[in-house]
Amino acid sequence: MKTYTRKLIPRAREMRSNMTEPEKRMWYQCLKQLPHRFRRQRPFGPYIVDFYCASHKLVIEIDGESHMPGEAQAYDADRTVYLQGLGLHVVRFSNREVMENIEGVYARLVEILGPPSVPPTSQGG
Repeated sequence: MKTYTRKLIPRAREMRSNMTEPEKRMWYQCLKQLPHRFRRQRPFGPYIVDFYCASHKLVIEIDGESHMPGEAQAYDADRTVYLQGLGLHVVRFSNREVMENIEGVYARLVEILGPPSVPPTSQGG
């Protein structure tokens, strides 16, 4: 079953090539350390999610300043309802959390996904 709009594929590819600093940190210092397969910039319906783990039906979103109160917050709420309607679990982290507390973000993901065999790196990047 196709769960995305085909026209989003080029945009998703572009976004994978141009990840933000918090997305890079999440990918290299956190998700790559877990024993689960994650996909970056995965289309779902009219949306592209930051990270997706199919084995756990988990969507991870990294929210920057543009996701703060206002119109964007309503958009994020609609997006979450849509994704949950597909049977997905959505977890959100702020840019600040990822950049300043990657160990805490990692610990939260371990709570959700189960423990890995190797702890995350805490190097800056």
